[in-house]
Amino acid sequence: MNISSLTRNIKSKALEIGFDSCGIAKAEKMDDEARVLEAWLNQGLHGKMAYMENHFDKRIDPRKLVDGAKSVISLSYNYYTEEKQLDANAPKIAMYALGKDYHEVVREKLELLFKFIKVEAGDINGRCFVDSAPVLERAWAQRTGIGWVGKNTNILTKRRGSYFFLSEIILDIDLEYDTPVKDYCGSCTRCIDACPTDAIYEPYKLEASKCISYFTIELKDEVLPVELKGKFENWMFGCDICQQVCPINSQSAVNKEPLFKPNPELLALTSEDWKELSEETYQRIFRHSAVKRTKFKGLKRNISFLHGG
Repeated sequence: MNISSLTRNIKSKALEIGFDSCGIAKAEKMDDEARVLEAWLNQGLHGKMAYMENHFDKRIDPRKLVDGAKSVISLSYNYYTEEKQLDANAPKIAMYALGKDYHEVVREKLELLFKFIKVEAGDINGRCFVDSAPVLERAWAQRTGIGWVGKNTNILTKRRGSYFFLSEIILDIDLEYDTPVKDYCGSCTRCIDACPTDAIYEPYKLEASKCISYFTIELKDEVLPVELKGKFENWMFGCDICQQVCPINSQSAVNKEPLFKPNPELLALTSEDWKELSEETYQRIFRHSAVKRTKFKGLKRNISFLHGG
């Protein structure tokens, strides 16, 4: 099969499986992105996420992850839902974590696509990635034309907004490559203006160590910084503020993935229920949820912080 036909078949199969976008770029060292990442790390803007400093060479060169890599396939998978937690005063969870853990769901879809490619292309080598290895996901999404990096540093798409997961397949075969798309953020600064902790310190630049998602998910300290009291706007796991205010997200459509349907029991918990959350309830509700990353102790810490504890 020729390269053009194989590329078309891969993109068609990706959409059939459930992905919303599929873009492809040449697997090569990312020199510009490497300089940006190095400067970001040197400034300490990643806070205590020490893992960001690891495997720098692999982050900037996919050929270090897959021998003989020639192509990077970048894919997006929609998670947008209009369902919300019923108690408006309950501590909030980022939308992406309301359903089943995306690592499990998207990984399965990726494996299906990879198997299809192997049938179509024959003897090939490759790997699938779902937020599970040192891959610069947003950089590849931008290079492959899935979207542009918005001022909040999320990937935005003109017709789908930013409520989607990114994943990649790195292959050792040549394919037809896509090109980046235009930046449509324009003069808008709503995400910057709305961030309560000033994590987006200037357009397209994020101080991760000030982000609510960093504090509620990544930071493992027993106590959260007292100077941030009252600034979390009731977020206990992650934060969607910069996405909620983004005009592009008015175009978001509800996802078609049944496994991303929010857990009804989670949505029904009241503010009081969250204050009294037991480990048994936590384990039952979040058994297959991305929220388990923060563990019971971490979630209780966050809830206590929101309520003045």
